[in-house]
Amino acid sequence: MEPVHLVEMQRDKQDAVDVTSWVSVCPAGLWRVQRKWTHERTPQSCSDAGDDASCSPNYCPKLGSLCRVRVQLKAREDDAQDDGSSSTKGNEELAVAVAELVPTPIVRRLEAVLQVPLGDWTNLRLGEGQCDVTEACLEGMRAGEKCELQLTPIGSGPEPSVQQPSDGDLPLIATVELQAFTPGKESWEMSPAERWEWVKSHKERGGGRFRSGDVWGATDSYSRALKLLIPLCGLVGDVEDTNFLEETHQLPSSDQLKIKKAELHSNLSLCQLKLNQPQRARDSAAKATQLEPGASKAWYRLGQACQRLNELDEAKVAFKKLLELQPDLPAAVKALKEITNKEKERNVQLGLRLSKMFS
Repeated sequence: MEPVHLVEMQRDKQDAVDVTSWVSVCPAGLWRVQRKWTHERTPQSCSDAGDDASCSPNYCPKLGSLCRVRVQLKAREDDAQDDGSSSTKGNEELAVAVAELVPTPIVRRLEAVLQVPLGDWTNLRLGEGQCDVTEACLEGMRAGEKCELQLTPIGSGPEPSVQQPSDGDLPLIATVELQAFTPGKESWEMSPAERWEWVKSHKERGGGRFRSGDVWGATDSYSRALKLLIPLCGLVGDVEDTNFLEETHQLPSSDQLKIKKAELHSNLSLCQLKLNQPQRARDSAAKATQLEPGASKAWYRLGQACQRLNELDEAKVAFKKLLELQPDLPAAVKALKEITNKEKERNVQLGLRLSKMFS
């Protein structure tokens, strides 16, 4: 599954208002996000650390940037402005230096769309996927800017998993305000070792999310890890270039990276099966078996996906391969029996149709 943040992009210019829309990942499923702001930019909040780049008109947060951000539901924000408490608190916070920013501990909640404390200034590290909605906004914002969001759930398959969020009524209307941020890097600016650390952290985070029941979040984490790992595999594989040797000496070998890539595709396939996306699960599992032919879990997930797609011949091949790796495995034996029974039923139905055609 490709990363779903910023899957769709469209820009309409009307009455000096920019409107951008995309699809973001939330614990309860996929949400359509529409962001708008006027062309009148708010004054930039520059740090006192002497970083001129952070005040550049085109400078935005990058991967690893620690962003001081405030997310508020529009209704609550209006109430706070009526009693004057919000503006006073905001002015007091503006004096915070970028160098003093530290990540805010945030517990991810399955029932919430916006995974950040509402109404408070939060230090969010861009790229970790804590709140896909907010991060997608921050990627295009500058210090001192504020935008408005409208969030609407969209179907996630035949059985949408979107539930009523705890944030408020649908559609959600919220504002995102970026006060300041630390420097970051685009993925291509990072050293191979830095990218490898991001890959490991995404994989670990994905496992934790899956165990907690946050399957959409796990899918997002594994997709982010693959996006960074795929270029690394090509870099380490090109060992003939002496310039790469010095950059890759701290990385695992090419074979080890290939195994890690197979594990990520296999984990992604499991998530997609849980999310009732059998075609994507089949493609992910197939990639995993190509990279690591001895990966039993990947063959099992490939068989499951093909079985759900009614691709019985392909499913049979996958489960037979699994039995070669793990003889007499009960799950594989049971699956093959189910496929055999289904094939018999299919043949009987085909025979009945043929007999009616020629009778």
